[in-house]
Amino acid sequence: MTAVAEEKAPATTARLEARGVTVRFGGLVALNDVDVQVPAQSIVGLVGPNGAGKSTLFGVLSGLLKPTAGTVLMDGEDVTSASPQARARRGLARTFQHPELFSTLTVREHIVLGYRIRHAKRRLWTDLLTGGGFRRPPAAETERVDALVDALHLGGVQHSPAAGLPLGTSRLVEVARALAVDPRVLLLDEPSSGLDVRETEELAATLRQLVADHGVSLLLVEHDVPLVLGMCDRVHVLDFGICIAAGTPTEIRDDPAVRAAYLGTAVDETTEEEPA
Repeated sequence: MTAVAEEKAPATTARLEARGVTVRFGGLVALNDVDVQVPAQSIVGLVGPNGAGKSTLFGVLSGLLKPTAGTVLMDGEDVTSASPQARARRGLARTFQHPELFSTLTVREHIVLGYRIRHAKRRLWTDLLTGGGFRRPPAAETERVDALVDALHLGGVQHSPAAGLPLGTSRLVEVARALAVDPRVLLLDEPSSGLDVRETEELAATLRQLVADHGVSLLLVEHDVPLVLGMCDRVHVLDFGICIAAGTPTEIRDDPAVRAAYLGTAVDETTEEEPA
């Protein structure tokens, strides 16, 4: 976005927004008039049971799926008809529920790939597609890749090929690659799936630090309700394609409709397990 456009955009303009998004597949309504806002430098959670419409909404926001009705905006500009590539150029990145990695590339090469997609596209052709490999990296690239390797605790496997990595590690690699693009908004699809408790805590801390240090905005789909309530500024709850609640973690935790629908047990158990 140009400096002029940034001056015109109000300070309260969301980095990413869905307004009245509806998606129908024949007679099935997957999403019904859903609104979601992702403000600048924030973490927003999206929770709900299987079939609630979370993945469908991610598809609409990332440009992989066109809504039946409604609008998607980035920094206040309508991108409903924009391709995924056009949205990526505007600063949108995402991970997927099932990690999409290249089996023959190392962990570090995946992060380098993300960096060069954003900062050095020509080198992708000269160094990778022509068989030259990832050679002679500039200092800025090395510094950024090293920082992400350290932040996501990937140092021990950075030179290992992606093939054969545990699911949890593969997810961390995908997150690191997405962050290497330096996105303004990052969509995270089940980032904690496959991680143990320690890895989940480290990921949450890393993501919070990245938001604080780099100003990236995050929208994450998660089944780990305590994780969402513990790290998000705002949470949206979907059920059968309808947003039944939106608010702060405290508001969501205390919402009778949400608790009655499907969150009550998880929230109660989390509260009871806290040390006296």
